[in-house]
Amino acid sequence: MKDFGKKDTDNQENIAQEADNELKADANVADNEKFPEDVADGTIEKLQQELGEQKEKYLRLYAEFDNFKRRSAKERIDLMQTAGKEVITSLLDVLDDCDRAEKQIQDNGQKDAVTEGVQLVFNKLRSVLQAKGLKPMNVKGEDFDPDKEEAITQIPVTDPNLKGKVVDEVVKGYLLNDKIIRFAKVVVGQ
Repeated sequence: MKDFGKKDTDNQENIAQEADNELKADANVADNEKFPEDVADGTIEKLQQELGEQKEKYLRLYAEFDNFKRRSAKERIDLMQTAGKEVITSLLDVLDDCDRAEKQIQDNGQKDAVTEGVQLVFNKLRSVLQAKGLKPMNVKGEDFDPDKEEAITQIPVTDPNLKGKVVDEVVKGYLLNDKIIRFAKVVVGQ
């Protein structure tokens, strides 16, 4: 019966010995070969210059890739924050109707179970939208800012403190994650 384990070990030792012999032979050949000094110096300088250029390219590429990763992560976060923008924007009209209905209920002074139920639904809608990042803009009484508001009309005011300020808010403006999704439509004092 043959001893397979011993044969494998002998083969591995032979292969290792052959590789060691080849390395020694290559080292001897390299020692025996002499390059002219001027060729060796020129080649070394050229290779060092190429190495420096390759390192510089690598560093630039690495920095560019790092910037790409940061930019992609930021875009992904922005996309996730505004993913529901269209749905929320379409719900703003419903929210406006809720505000009008709530105002009518308060003006009528009714306090029955239906009124309270409707009030709960309105509050729930507002809290869900706020949880998604929706915030109403409170512009009444502030200076008119054309970057946030759309002036529908101007009315004369007797109080000089109200000139150039928002006197009334016709349509409420909203922010979604601190970005304007609907401009407030306002009346400005003149």
